[in-house]
Amino acid sequence: MNSKKIKLLNFNKVLNKELKNAEFKKLFETEKKKLEISLAISDLRKKKRLSQAELAEKIGLRQSAIGRIEKGEQNLTIKTLQKIAEAFNKELVVDFK
Repeated sequence: MNSKKIKLLNFNKVLNKELKNAEFKKLFETEKKKLEISLAISDLRKKKRLSQAELAEKIGLRQSAIGRIEKGEQNLTIKTLQKIAEAFNKELVVDFK
């Protein structure tokens, strides 16, 4: 029987190593923020029991655009974020730390 050793990688260990690269870290942080915003929008929509199509209609977009937003595939403008906030009766807050 031929036994091969399989080396399992620890994701956090690999990520921490990659984050030492400034270019990778910058890209990672940008994607992380996009996904955090996307998740927040998706969570709000689900709490309000709205479909993607219903949210899209409220803010003047197509359902497919909401799908892309919730996947983090759509770059959002402040105008679009403001429309989304208004659809949920929320205040849009942008903060720099």
